[in-house]
Amino acid sequence: MQQLADAFLDLQEQHAHNINLVTPTHMVPQILDALQLAKAQGLHIPIVYNTGGYENTETLKLLEGWVDVYLTDFKYLSTALSGAYSHAADYAEAAKPALAEMVRQTGAARFSPEGMMERGVIVRHLLLPGQTADSRAVVEYLYHTYGDRIWISLMNQYTPLPWVQQDPLLCRRVTRQEYDAVVDYAVALGVENGFTQEGEAASESFIPQFEGE
Repeated sequence: MQQLADAFLDLQEQHAHNINLVTPTHMVPQILDALQLAKAQGLHIPIVYNTGGYENTETLKLLEGWVDVYLTDFKYLSTALSGAYSHAADYAEAAKPALAEMVRQTGAARFSPEGMMERGVIVRHLLLPGQTADSRAVVEYLYHTYGDRIWISLMNQYTPLPWVQQDPLLCRRVTRQEYDAVVDYAVALGVENGFTQEGEAASESFIPQFEGE
């Protein structure tokens, strides 16, 4: 655990804005041990829990007092879509209470003078081609449930890869009309705390090299 604690402290020494824990769910006990060591040795920058949203609330409760910012996805409300694309028909059933726990822990968002979030919840939603109805439903659920207590990020970076070229919907990018329709819907609902994304984000350069060392 000391090696991981040292990595956290090294990032702080390099002037990192935060410690970004990406898809960390399966390592939560070890991360908590390392954070305890690092905090005792002077770690003070915010801890970010970066997750796909399919979380267990009991796991999240272990993180209370340790995580400052939750950066989470809310991918779908439709059970048909989550079953087809993520093999998790119960995605929304898990993501709803998980998000509620995240918001309970962090409270209202707080930002540094430089505009970096120091505490709070950002919810990302990646638009998929042909699925604006579900995207509108997600935005409506998020805003009606949490209002301005969360920040909503509408992402326009879906990039079709070769193995989905035969899928009639997933074979293409989200159109400008589709993306603008969801953004306009969010504005009409009253969403003020949000982020949008330009179309240039939809490229393979935004996809991690998962096979790398």
